[in-house]
Amino acid sequence: MRFVHLALGIMSVATGFVGIFLPLLPTVPFMLLAAFFFARSNPEWERRLIEHPQFGPHIIAWRERGAISRRGKMAGIGGLAISAAMGFFFLHDHWRYIPLSVALICGTWIATRPTK
Repeated sequence: MRFVHLALGIMSVATGFVGIFLPLLPTVPFMLLAAFFFARSNPEWERRLIEHPQFGPHIIAWRERGAISRRGKMAGIGGLAISAAMGFFFLHDHWRYIPLSVALICGTWIATRPTK
């Protein structure tokens, strides 16, 4: 199981790295996921993520308080709003309400998390 957690951690870091360059792919949630998997497979890599100047404070805030930074909340809710609007205008019939529903549910969850 340790190998599976290590592989999933590496894939999470890779996906988070791609998110640095793609505007709608979030980076920090994938780094949170990587820290979770590395805690179960490679404590050294987990420590390096936690001590990272960019990702470390977000990981610590999430682990200690379940907190999301104000900037992260705004980016997440903004991305959801854009996706919901695009779905509403470009999808047909009842399909247009699915992105809107997902955005409302996920946006509400993000908004109710403590602020870092």
